[in-house]
Amino acid sequence: CVGDDDQSIYGWRGAEVDNILRFEKDFPGAKVIRLERNYRSTAPILAAASAVISHNKGRLGKTLYVGHEGDTNEGIDPDTEKVSVRGLWDGEAEARLICDDIEAHVARGGAYADCAILVRASWQMRLFEERLILLGIPYKVIGGPRFFERAEIRDAMAYLRLIRSPDDDLAFERVVNQPKRGVGASTIQKLQRFARDDGRSLFTLTPMVLQTDEVKGPAKRGLTQFIDQINMWRDRLAGGLSHTELAQVVLDESGYTDMLQKDRSPQAQTRLDNLKELVNAMAEFDTLAAFLEHVELVMDASQASDGDEVQIMTLHGAKGLEWPVVFLPGWEEEVFPSRRSLDENGMKGLEEERRLAYVGITRARASCKISFVANRQIFGRWQSVLPSRFVDELPHEHVEAQSETGYSSLPGGNTGFVGTMEDLGERSSYTSPGWKRLKENAGRYDSGPVIEGKAKLIASSVEKSAFKIGQRVFHDKFGYGQVLAADGTKLQVNFEKAGLKKVISTFVTGV
Repeated sequence: CVGDDDQSIYGWRGAEVDNILRFEKDFPGAKVIRLERNYRSTAPILAAASAVISHNKGRLGKTLYVGHEGDTNEGIDPDTEKVSVRGLWDGEAEARLICDDIEAHVARGGAYADCAILVRASWQMRLFEERLILLGIPYKVIGGPRFFERAEIRDAMAYLRLIRSPDDDLAFERVVNQPKRGVGASTIQKLQRFARDDGRSLFTLTPMVLQTDEVKGPAKRGLTQFIDQINMWRDRLAGGLSHTELAQVVLDESGYTDMLQKDRSPQAQTRLDNLKELVNAMAEFDTLAAFLEHVELVMDASQASDGDEVQIMTLHGAKGLEWPVVFLPGWEEEVFPSRRSLDENGMKGLEEERRLAYVGITRARASCKISFVANRQIFGRWQSVLPSRFVDELPHEHVEAQSETGYSSLPGGNTGFVGTMEDLGERSSYTSPGWKRLKENAGRYDSGPVIEGKAKLIASSVEKSAFKIGQRVFHDKFGYGQVLAADGTKLQVNFEKAGLKKVISTFVTGV
C-alpha cells in the first residue's frame, strides 16, 4: 500500500520504489494497491498536493482524488475554494493577515479550533504567538511549550533580567550553573540560607561569601567567574552596548552557545535557532527594559479557554491531523525548503521537504492558505527572500494567488501571480513609504515576462538608482539612515539605530 504521506507502508521509510520492489519479490503475485481516495480534503487541495509531490523522483506515484460520494476531481465546482497563495512584505504583515483571517472565520460562525498554523521550524512561531496574544485569540502550541516558555529562552531571559536587576534571585538561581560552572545544589542552598539570614539578594551576598571559606574548590571558581561576568556585561550595557548585541555577547561569553553546539541531541540546533529568534525579537525594542517589560506582559497574558483554540505546530508534528482551515506561512527559499536540510542531505533532503509540503497542504479539509514574504529576518539578519520553489510547483488552475510584494512567480502555468502595478495597487492595503515609492516608479519599470521556475522583482535591477550617495532615507523597519552605496535598486544604508544594512530601493523613501 502507498500511504497517506505518499510513502510505502511496507518496510522502512525510505526509497519507496525499492520498498515496493522488495514487497513484490517477497510476495510473488501480490497486487500493489495505491491508497488514492481521500475523504478529507476538497478537490483543489488534493490537486495542489498531488502536483507538488509529483516532482519527487523516488516514488511509485499516485494521484489523490476526493472520496466524497458523487464527487471527483473532474469538473470541480467553481464555488469550491481554491488554494490561496499570498505574498506579503514581511513576517509581521504575514502574522497580521493570518490572524485577521482567523477572526473573520470566527465572525462567520466558525471556531478557533477549526484553524491551524503549520510552520517549518519552531522559531517561526513567535510572531504568531505575539499577535494572537495581542488580539486575545486563544491558542495552543502542539508538541512543545510556547516560545517564551522554552527552556533556552527562559535561560537567556534570566541572564538579561539579572543584568538589569541584581536583586532578581529567581534569575540568579536559574543561570548560576547554566551552563555548568561547578556550582551544585548544596552550594546554592547554602547561599540561599545566608541571603535569607542577612536579608540581602543572592547576587549582592555572594561576593561577601566568596571572601570566606564557606565555599571552596570548583564552586568558588565558578561563582567568582559568574559574578565577574554579570558585572562586566552590566558595565558594557551602561557603556553603550546595544541590548541586542548584549544578548549575543552573553550567550557566547557565558558558554551557553558553545554548550548547545557541542550537544549532539536532535533538539540542540532547534534551541540555537530559537535563541537567534529571541535576538530578532529584541531588535524591535529600543531598550532592554522595554523588551523585558514586553515579555512580562506576554507571559502574564492568561487566556481562559474551553478548548476552542487555534493550533500552532510544526509540519513534522501535523502528520495524521486535520482541520477545516490550515495556514502554511513561510514558504520561501532558505526557510522552506530548509537550507540546512538541503546542505546536509542534498536531493534526498529536498524530497523530504517536498513531502512535508504535501503533508501540510493535505491537512486542510476546506481551506488551505499558503503565504510567503519578500523580507524575512532570519537569525538576526534582514534578508530579501524569494518564494519557495514549492510555490512554483502548485497547479495554476487550482490556485488563487495575489501579492503585495512586487514579486511575480510561475505557479505551474504561463502567467504569473501578479500582473500590472494597477492590479497590485487594487489589492494592496499598504501605505508605507516603500510601497508608495514602488507605485510612483511603476511606469519606469518593465515587469517583463515571468521566468519559469523562478521569482523575480518587478522593478528591474538594471534601472539606475534614484538615490544618491549620502542621501538621507527612511525605512519602515530600520528608521532613518544615509545611503553609502547604490547599485541599481540595491542600496547600502547606514541606519541610525539598526546600523549598516543592504536594502532594496523600493523599500525606502528619500527625506
